[in-house]
Amino acid sequence: MNLDWTHFTPWASLSGGVLLGVASALFILLNGRILGISGILGGLLPAQTGDASWRLTFLLGLCVSPLVMKAVVPAELLHAPRIDASMTTVVVAGLLVGLGTRYGSGCTSGHGVCGLSRLSPRSMAATGLFMAAGFVTVFVLKHIL
Repeated sequence: MNLDWTHFTPWASLSGGVLLGVASALFILLNGRILGISGILGGLLPAQTGDASWRLTFLLGLCVSPLVMKAVVPAELLHAPRIDASMTTVVVAGLLVGLGTRYGSGCTSGHGVCGLSRLSPRSMAATGLFMAAGFVTVFVLKHIL
């Protein structure tokens, strides 16, 4: 196994993880709700009375934040991700992730960040299965296909 030292970013990854943890903790402490993206999005379909505004604001923040980052951070510090897949593959993968969140009763952010921190057995099982499915997928794509 070779480590790509050029793109190895332990401090950025650590700070991103800390920010996610703090945001999740604050969200549950201040709102009594779990910060899972699929649950927030799913709560809009159908929208409950008086509940849609914070959900829309949260999702808008997710969409706008990269634009704010691009406006604030110098261009030489930003690195665009490279995706070695066709648009069809990306769309199919996104749909499969959406389907998986429905079957798994939540997404990786809900189970992996929030559920594990609450020591939820269901989230521990779900996160283990997410990880196992990812390992198997990478292995099949890299070594078998």
